[in-house]
Amino acid sequence: MTQTFINTDSERADAMPRPVGALGQRVNWPYAIGVAVVHLLALLALLPWLFSWTGVVLVFLGNYIFCSTGIGAGYHRLLTHKSFQCSKRFEHCLALLGVCSLQESPLRWVATHRAHHRHADDQPDPHSPLVTFFWGHMGWLLTENTAFGHIATYEKYVRDLLRDPFYRWLERYGYWVYVAHAAAFFVIGFAVGWLWDGDAMAGLQFGLSVLVWGVFVRTVYTWHITWGVNSIAHLWGYRNYETGENSRNNWLIGLATNGEGWHNNHHHDQRSAAHGFHRWWEVDVTYLTILIFERLGLAWNIKRNPAVRF
Repeated sequence: MTQTFINTDSERADAMPRPVGALGQRVNWPYAIGVAVVHLLALLALLPWLFSWTGVVLVFLGNYIFCSTGIGAGYHRLLTHKSFQCSKRFEHCLALLGVCSLQESPLRWVATHRAHHRHADDQPDPHSPLVTFFWGHMGWLLTENTAFGHIATYEKYVRDLLRDPFYRWLERYGYWVYVAHAAAFFVIGFAVGWLWDGDAMAGLQFGLSVLVWGVFVRTVYTWHITWGVNSIAHLWGYRNYETGENSRNNWLIGLATNGEGWHNNHHHDQRSAAHGFHRWWEVDVTYLTILIFERLGLAWNIKRNPAVRF
């Protein structure tokens, strides 16, 4: 198929059609309502009473722990692309961290991403921004896609993960893991605030601050930078390789996601555990984390691109 590569929606003469399973206008209401609610809860951070520098630090620390490690290393480089190996117990721990980013279950996330690589920037791609920027960024999540609504899709894309009862359990109960981790943030914050100041109201203020910033603001932040890999990193940036689709290396997304935004490199070598490997400035913190896992004996058989020096 001949593909037209574009830079902005305004330059597109004819938008690519949505995937066949999402051609209707049906809104995925449970997901849309959930996304709206979390965004509204994150806006509580604008209240001065809920501000704390600890909360601000938790946004970026949480991005590293739950998104870069859970999603980037766990969902993406391990479960989707088998870029390294580890024990099943450690694999499950990484998956649990990913669930705490509220970015779908491992089964659905991996199935979607494998479908993206198989059909990148062609109509079956679940989230190509060649439809529109909004579609590629988050519109695809808010619209029902019947292609991903039945077990046949999972059999096609994630048969390897379906064999594991743990991932089938997370498919049903993963949202409660997110709720439990949010409650833990509040309880720990409340206890620390109360013990520090000896006052229950101080505990309540600090606990709510930690909850709003460390969970809701962090979730919204990690959503948009992750979605930015699908949208921004397929529209704006530079290309080291001709890969047959529109993937780009984007500075903003590369740094914000700790390495996931070196997306053209990734499409060039999907199995590589490192995404930032072509130019010296392509910092890839997620890959460095995998190397730490290797040093600790938690990971092995790391797939390295020949350009990677370590």
